[in-house]
Amino acid sequence: MNVLPKFSVIIPVYDRPHEVKELLDSLSRQHNREFEVIIVEDGSSVKCDVVCKDYSGLIEITYCYKENGGPAQARNWGAAKAKGEWLLFFDSDCIIPDHYFEAVVGELEKCECQLFGGADRSHPSFTTLQKAIDYSMTSIITTGGIRGNRKSADKFYPRTFNMGIKKSVFDEIGGFSNMRFGEDVDFSYKVKEGGYDSRFFPEAWVYHKRRNTLKTFFKQVFNSGIARIHLTKRHPGTLKPVHMLPALFVLGCIFLIMMSTILSFWFLFPIILLCLIIFTDAAMDKRGFKTSLYAIVASFTQLSGYGTGFLTGWWNICVLGKKNYAAFVKNFYR
Repeated sequence: MNVLPKFSVIIPVYDRPHEVKELLDSLSRQHNREFEVIIVEDGSSVKCDVVCKDYSGLIEITYCYKENGGPAQARNWGAAKAKGEWLLFFDSDCIIPDHYFEAVVGELEKCECQLFGGADRSHPSFTTLQKAIDYSMTSIITTGGIRGNRKSADKFYPRTFNMGIKKSVFDEIGGFSNMRFGEDVDFSYKVKEGGYDSRFFPEAWVYHKRRNTLKTFFKQVFNSGIARIHLTKRHPGTLKPVHMLPALFVLGCIFLIMMSTILSFWFLFPIILLCLIIFTDAAMDKRGFKTSLYAIVASFTQLSGYGTGFLTGWWNICVLGKKNYAAFVKNFYR
């Protein structure tokens, strides 16, 4: 008699067989093995079916291919095939520490919930830029600590690089929407608006590589800035001051740079001071000298990308009335 898995791990993939190999290798080393893995190949030209086959004898894997439609719809596709009581969502560029499922089970035994998430960390094997980008996406200086550093359920909204939800609840709320950016935050909002409990699991963290160039990183956060405007429209009252800070950063930098060229170089002092604060904070976080320098560039890319995306989205959606405005649509996996 076959025993149904407790967890169904769902991973959307697009042209990343090398990352899938790292992810599956980490899953094959888990202490707790009460899970199945569902790989959803979302219209990739470079498939990972051979990689999945290599690990089929080590863990329970279902590989499926669909036409490209974006990660949200790929996750819905995988959820429809899931057999577990819980759905777990990871991104293909994640590495899962071997204690992950033990940590999740331990937290679920402590207190009941329907939705949970964890933080992400930088792995020693990551490039200097990846470590710097990880800093910029997790530091309280750049994101206000809202991306996995808060234990308060009313302030922490799980994201799909590390998210778990009861399958019955997922089915009840209808899965992910057709948003291509910000769909995971939209999903978390829907779950909480449905009256379900959400928790932050501090020990259920993952290693997340994120983007590997500043160009693709800028595109990612630019789209996130636009998505924030869509999310505010879909979920009134969810816009917080921390979401507007990157836009103020962009406007402030423009003003200071203009004043420095017109009046005095000393108008650049606040920008220089921020660079020193970021470097010091990254160094105190044991990022290393080189990574701390890169952290300045990554942080400015993150703040300027999100800020300009936010302002662009506000102008096109709130002022011009465009309903489905988005940029870099072909890059939602990059």
